Amino acid sequence: MKKKNMKLALCVGLVSIILSIYISLTEANTFATAWALFPPVLAIFMALLTKEVYSSLFLGIIVGGILGSGGSLSKSLDNVVEKGLITSVSQTAGIFIFLVVLGIMVVLINHSGGSRAFGEFAHSKIKSRKAAQLSTFFLCSMLFIDDYFNCLTSGSVMKPVTDSYKISRAKLAYIIDSTAAPICMIAPISSWSAAVSGYAEGISGIEMFVRSIPFNFYSLLTLVFVVSIILFDNDFGPMKDVEKKAMETGDLGALKTSKITAEDGNPNGKVIDLIFPILVLILVSVLSLVYVGGFFDPASEFYRDFVNAFANTDSSVALAMGSLFALIISIIYFVIRGVISFEKSMESLSEGFSSMVGAILILTMATSLKNISNDLLGSQEFVGNLMKGAVGSLNSFLPAVIFVVAICLAFATGTSWGTFGILIPIITAMFEIGQPLFFIGISACLSGAVCGDHISPISDTTIMSSAGAGCVHVDHVKTQLAYGLTVAGIASISYIIAGFTHSAIISLAFGIFAIMVFMVVLKSINKSLA
Repeated sequence: MKKKNMKLALCVGLVSIILSIYISLTEANTFATAWALFPPVLAIFMALLTKEVYSSLFLGIIVGGILGSGGSLSKSLDNVVEKGLITSVSQTAGIFIFLVVLGIMVVLINHSGGSRAFGEFAHSKIKSRKAAQLSTFFLCSMLFIDDYFNCLTSGSVMKPVTDSYKISRAKLAYIIDSTAAPICMIAPISSWSAAVSGYAEGISGIEMFVRSIPFNFYSLLTLVFVVSIILFDNDFGPMKDVEKKAMETGDLGALKTSKITAEDGNPNGKVIDLIFPILVLILVSVLSLVYVGGFFDPASEFYRDFVNAFANTDSSVALAMGSLFALIISIIYFVIRGVISFEKSMESLSEGFSSMVGAILILTMATSLKNISNDLLGSQEFVGNLMKGAVGSLNSFLPAVIFVVAICLAFATGTSWGTFGILIPIITAMFEIGQPLFFIGISACLSGAVCGDHISPISDTTIMSSAGAGCVHVDHVKTQLAYGLTVAGIASISYIIAGFTHSAIISLAFGIFAIMVFMVVLKSINKSLA
């Protein structure tokens, strides 16, 4: 970081702490006020300024803890340590296990030579950079069950392929992040559909989710945008510089976490040594998801009811359970195959854990910041109250307003599911259930939540995408921001059109047309600058 930015960051940090102390001493109540958004916005600003995410998140946690303390030093410490960090660890323990196990499996696959063999095989079948990127997109599209699972699994599988064509890790992270959440958001059988369905009132949750899919413009247009960027080879903004550097120098911007690379693995490794563990992970994880949901329990109301068992599941528990079983099976497989000794597989445990320490730290602090901002300071209540008071007379512009509000809330808090929870009940009260504008409003909320979550540095999905791609987190945030905002701008106009026409076809057609025009104009500009 440049000295000028360092001095600015130190000044901002010091002023923020002093200001938060002053506010906590002078304000009788900071709950559900504008101050509730100050900690996450500060953390995001500092991360973009300093390009250092750990200190930025921790500063946000400290400021939030002070603002929610009422001027008490002991309560500030309690907020930061117990209600922030310790609570976040307990909430995300299942995801931690899944992260660590996946890190271990990646190391095992590298040791076995499976990554090297798969990279060589894919390189012989996939003949271009475009094909490598499209293959990543299609793999992510198939893993629609859960976004965490999608981000981490697809990244592990595709890194050898994209690396062989000098595709930057930031570009890989963007493709993963821009496919994982949007594809989950339009898949009726996914952890996201289950979350959305749980907030439904006066209507079937699954019906509400399915009827909202055609109006989920940000998710649908993001998928179109990703494919268009690849086919037109039309990178812009910071991503263009990162991709140019990767192609010219071979510097992919990879996060250095593991001591062993794909090229260092067992020379006797085969493609099956990568495919088998991943297939086992997918199969066992899906079975675990429905098992936790009660699918196999005769005493459960969801016994042998796949859809509802899936909707009733706890993905953090299920993914931890499934990944542990998959790890045990994989170790047995590798030892029997003779590509890894039992001793080497045990040594891989600590190496796999260390490779995920960065992601775990970021996830812990991001979750802590969300807890403090939401629970102690009432950020979601504040935004919800603003929305209730501001949208009464906007009529046909309401979907666009809901979309923008959802983006801001999800961006500041880093949670799309929390955004669903605060806005869906408000939307249900605003519109007559079952009418077209009701489903458009619900879709605008879901779409905006996905967008805000997508571009937020403190979002767990953004963190998972960085971890899966092996990309420096701040690089991922910086390079995909322009892409996400471009689609958000187009989607907001689509929601204005939908508010007046109530037509998903017309609104979506406009969005796709706008993306195509954007791509053609951008391609022309890039050619003139070449």
